[in-house]
This record gives sequence, C-alpha cells and structure tokens, in this order.
Amino acid sequence: MVLRGRVLPSENQKEGMVMVRPAISRTMKACAVACSVALGISVLGACSGNSKPTTTKDGKPIVRISMRRNTTAVKLSSMGWTKKLEAACDCSIEWTEITDNAWGQQKSAKMAAGDFPDIGMSMYDRNDISKYSSQFEDIAPHLKKMPNVQKFFTARPVAQKMVEDEGKIQILPSDRGKGYRVSATHMFINKAWLDKLGLSMPTTWDELENVLKAFKTQDPNGNGKADEVPMNIRGLNFGLWSALTLMNSTGVTTAFMGASAESQGYYVQDGKVKSYLTSDALKDTIKFLNKLQSEGLIPKDSLTRDGSKYAAQTTSDGKTAITGFSFGWSRQNEYGTLADQYASVPVLKQTAGQSDSQVKWDYSQDYTELANALTVSKKAPNKDAIWKIINAMYDPEISIQQYYGDLDKYVAKSDNNTYTISDKVYEKYVDTREIAAQDRFAGWIPDDYTILNDTNADAVSADNEAVQPALNNVNEKTDVVSIYAAPSAKDLDTLSTNNTSIFNYTDNMLATWFQKGGIDKQWDEYVKQVNNKSLGLDQNISIWQKAYDVAEK
Repeated sequence: MVLRGRVLPSENQKEGMVMVRPAISRTMKACAVACSVALGISVLGACSGNSKPTTTKDGKPIVRISMRRNTTAVKLSSMGWTKKLEAACDCSIEWTEITDNAWGQQKSAKMAAGDFPDIGMSMYDRNDISKYSSQFEDIAPHLKKMPNVQKFFTARPVAQKMVEDEGKIQILPSDRGKGYRVSATHMFINKAWLDKLGLSMPTTWDELENVLKAFKTQDPNGNGKADEVPMNIRGLNFGLWSALTLMNSTGVTTAFMGASAESQGYYVQDGKVKSYLTSDALKDTIKFLNKLQSEGLIPKDSLTRDGSKYAAQTTSDGKTAITGFSFGWSRQNEYGTLADQYASVPVLKQTAGQSDSQVKWDYSQDYTELANALTVSKKAPNKDAIWKIINAMYDPEISIQQYYGDLDKYVAKSDNNTYTISDKVYEKYVDTREIAAQDRFAGWIPDDYTILNDTNADAVSADNEAVQPALNNVNEKTDVVSIYAAPSAKDLDTLSTNNTSIFNYTDNMLATWFQKGGIDKQWDEYVKQVNNKSLGLDQNISIWQKAYDVAEK
C-alpha cells in the first residue's frame, strides 16, 4: 500500500506491508486510455464531457456526483439521505460510484484529460489540487451560502487549516467525529498467554523480549505444537501499523499515516525537521528488531510474505491463537473472534531508566478523524444547486446518515444529539460500508453528538486508552509536522524524485540489517551515503522545514 492522501482504517482492513516507498505524483496517461476503460459500476463520461444536459426535461438543475467507495453493493441512489440532498437543492442528482481499484487505475488519465465530476467525493487530495488547480472551484468565496460548513470550520479550526491555501479552499474535509480521534496504530499482546505463564505486561524492550521468548518456548496456546509466532509484523515501513512505531520509545514522535511528512521519513523535534533515516532512533529500533528476528521471535519472511499469510497468523482458525504480539488498528480488527484474548499495550520504554514523560506515541489522530472529502469542478454548471447540496451534506444529521445509514432504518435517534446504530447492520454486514458512504462521506459529526454502537469506533477508542498517556507527552506544535503543513506542487515533485533515490538505497540496507544484522559496523558509512547531496535528503528536509514553519507561524 502506498500511502498517498488519507487512508482511513476500517474494521476489516488487513494489509501486508513491506518496505513502503512514499509516492506523491502519478504517471499521466493519454485521454484515449481514460475513455476506453470502465470504472467499477459504470463508465464515467466521455473525455469531452461538455455535451451532457444541464437540466431535466422539466427544468430542474442536474448535478453529477461521483464517489469512490469500498463497495457498491447497495446503490447510493437508493439511500434515503441522497433524496434529502435532492430536496435541499430542488435538483436532480446523477450518482456515479467508482470502486477503489478502478479509480486507482484511471485517476491520472482522467485528470490529464480534464474529466472532473461536478462534485467529487473521496476522489482527490491536496496533491491533485496543486497539480490541477485550474480544474477545481475555489469554495471559499461561497462559504456564506453554506452555513453548515462555516459552523464546522468554527468548531474544528484544524479542518479549515488543512484545506486552506493562501485564502483559497479547493477541497473540503470531512470529520467522522471524536470516536475516531485516536492514533492509527496500537500494540497488542495476548493477555491470556501472559496470565497462563504468570507473566506481567511488559514495560520495556528487554521485558518484551523476555515475554516473547516465553511465548516461543512454553506452549502458551496449549496445543502441544511449536506453532506460536511471538511477534508478528507486517514489515518495515513508515506507514500504518508499523513496527517502526517502536521509535516512539526513544523519544521521537511518529505520525505514520496519509501523506504526512512522517510517512515519508521526516519528523520534527523541538521545531526542527529531521530524517528518521539517519536517526539513532531508527538505528536502535532496527537493531532491536533484528535481535528478536535472530532469536526466532519474528518470522524471517516478514518483509516478503503477502497480507493473507499475516492474517492467517493473527486470526488463525478463530479458536486457537498463534500470534503473541502485533501492531494494528484495534484488537477487533487484528484478531477477529480471538480479540478477547488480547490487550492493548502501553507504550514501551526503550530502557528501564527512562521517565514516563520521555516516551511518545504515533500522533496520527488528525489523519484518522479528518479526510480530504469533496471537490467541485470549476466547469460544473448549476453552482447554486451545488452549494445547497454541500450545505445539506454538512448538516450533522445528514452527515450521520451518510456515514452510518438511513435514519429509522439503520440509525435510531433518541434525542437531539444521540444516535444509535442498529444491531441489524452488523447481522447482515461487516460494518456500514455497504449501506452508507462511511469514511468516504462528505460531512461533519460534531463533538457534542453521541454515536452509540459504532463497533469500530468503540473498539479503537478502547484500545487507544493504553497509549493516551504517551500521546499526552507529544507537543503538537513542536513534535509533529501538522496535517496542514503543505509543500507546493513544485516541492512535491522534488520530494517525490528525491525520495525515490533515497529509498532505493535505504530500503535494501534496512532490510539487510533486519535479516542479517551488522548495523553497528555499517551505520556511519550508511549515514554518509544517505546524506550525499546527490540523493537530495538535505533538500527534502528544507522543503518540509519551510512547510512546517509556514504552517506554525
């Protein structure tokens, strides 16, 4: 998985992640390609796109909305909340649903062809806005026509900051609520195994190593087989659910999600941007992980296997646990029916002598709560109808229905601010993605609204409690490159080019050290090579420093 834009974890996401190289730009394709391949459920309009009618036969405005979705099993047009949007604008909405895979294949070509929907939902990010700025409407001058969006920005200033560029707003964010204001990554340990073996929750790296050794040798799952995987990892990456979040034990802060600087290997400490790639934090973490791997506590094929093998070891057969420790979104997501055996692990200290205040944790909660959600084509007709649609989308009650499902059918309202997700949603579906837009919605769920029985939010919020003390140690101004730090389009291209050169070298070195060791002997030469001006690390650090300084001024 390449971490571009905002990736929002959901209940059943499983990713086999190896060394992930961040990508910022995509290769542009010819218009002919864009017009020849079907996108999921339907083909988007021809490249010209200008011959489509703008009103119905009875004179109502037509607005065309395209949405990228996880699944298109239940059509958007059949959902009750879409009818409320039509009522709000007194218009006709034509919906196009595009699967993730299809949009990934066609996005670059369609943008290059100038083929943009009137309203795009969960289709573009700020990098796209930078490259194709002339194609997207500036929404800022029209905010007075959208009081619900104005209320959202007043309540969540960080949301406005993340999309505003010198006064222009060409993409609107969504906010799925306080239940998702959590770190994207957590550590889990088999508490049932700890209890059976009479072991305490580990608090340091050394204590974790000793626990993992016991998991390997003392048959904690009781099946008489040496089938335990003491520590399971998806690979080494600056991304979701990464073992490199152990760097937080050393006092640096990660934010491994979306298009963050940290997901590209850059971080900030006391206001100064640096690179993980040349840090003692990375060196110590790789050295520790290599030690665990050399002792048979981490699978040797962790960097090469696919996600299905990883999932087979975490969820097992649903009865007998195999994995002792791993990194993930929630216990529910990670272990399925075995989740009750596991506990979320408080952030580990690198050494016993550290104070509690010295450890940090993955500060990615803005990325898990907020997302790039909605754009308007500059060429779109019927703009007045579009502003009415958007204003209705950001009505909290319609937002809740966009995310969870229609009121009275899947969601029950008990008072002005409390809504309960029906159990029948989970009886038929894994979650609400099939019956609603879920994390692809464009809306805002305010903090004073309570959502009950959101099993995904409830699970991850409970697991986040263990790492919250370490998150409290993070200074969001001086320890994190914020979600609203935005390099220019030119700088993004430079970052992409330089990162390719940098990671072509560092990926191989980190993988070798993880598998074979030798980091102490080779580290100084490695740092010298990474700092070689031809790779562009210094240039990238300067770019992110500039973006950080502008964001925090």
